[in-house]
Amino acid sequence: MTRPMLPRATEEGLGHALKALKGLRAAFPLQPARVGQTPKQVVWSRNKAKLYRYEGQGERRHATPILFVYALINKPYILDLQPGSSLIEYLVEQGHDVYMVDWGVPGEEDGGLTLADLVTGMMPSAVRVALRCSGVERLTMFGYCQGGTLAAMYAALDEGRTLANLVLLTTPIDFAEAGLYSNWLNPEHADIDRLADSMKLVPAEFMDFGAKMLKPIQNWVSPYVRLFEKLDDEDFVDNWRAMNGWVSDGIPMPVEIYRQWAKDFYQGNKLVKGTVMLGAKRVDLSRISCPLLVVHATLDHIVPTCQSTVVADLVSSGDVTVLPVKAGHVGVVVGKGARKHFFPQLDAWLQVRS
Repeated sequence: MTRPMLPRATEEGLGHALKALKGLRAAFPLQPARVGQTPKQVVWSRNKAKLYRYEGQGERRHATPILFVYALINKPYILDLQPGSSLIEYLVEQGHDVYMVDWGVPGEEDGGLTLADLVTGMMPSAVRVALRCSGVERLTMFGYCQGGTLAAMYAALDEGRTLANLVLLTTPIDFAEAGLYSNWLNPEHADIDRLADSMKLVPAEFMDFGAKMLKPIQNWVSPYVRLFEKLDDEDFVDNWRAMNGWVSDGIPMPVEIYRQWAKDFYQGNKLVKGTVMLGAKRVDLSRISCPLLVVHATLDHIVPTCQSTVVADLVSSGDVTVLPVKAGHVGVVVGKGARKHFFPQLDAWLQVRS
């Protein structure tokens, strides 16, 4: 029995419908993508925060461990997204002893946490544990995005006691020209105290909406167009699911940290001026004297180059490297291009200083 021929228009319509259904299944899978698969163990915890130490298959060939510090509004597994697309996996494979601070998901009871609680309280404790576990006296601190701002402040207060090196990746330092954020948070029309007084946690959706509004078409439309174009590429679809899951997996920010972040950094630009106060301690970036690597993504619209590279002129270190990478804010650490180009350059810089 022969199959009846459908009109050409009907066959084409059916094909489009099937592709659309395949796209929906890819975009909204029943099971989330597997992420953060590099083996690790918790070696320290305080409140919601944890310190992970990653386990490698081979020997640790470099004496100086690396401690990653990430931002507060997204989960840090972007640094260990998937096998083959993981900065942490790569560094472990190169024989580095790798740690990472995971700030966890705050509850309303954490609304009163401050930047001082993190930089002068939790971070020194995590550093001490990492040094004890590795049996060394100093480590490399690696800060990404807002985590780099925290790392820079830690380094300024540490004055070389526990840090051998500092790496700042797409890190906001100078907030004078912060793009649309400067407009949105302009003190003439942004009453940060009024906003902060109305809540205990700043919702993840609030922070995510602001980031996506920087480039709305690129952030809300383009990813799905690209997915539809590459539906037959299983590797692409798998990576897309992981990335999209991470983007949607934001976490709220304690309101007192948000208050200081918005007022002292975006509105006051106090970090560059040397007037940020963490409790009774003043943060002076000129006190950073350890070797410094400043990595900026040339296509970054979240932390433009002018925000991040200025730190090279503010520190006292005699060993400063500024490394441009042709990528976006997230693409700098995710994907085949990052593994092929940026990861080896980072490893080469670290090896000489480890």
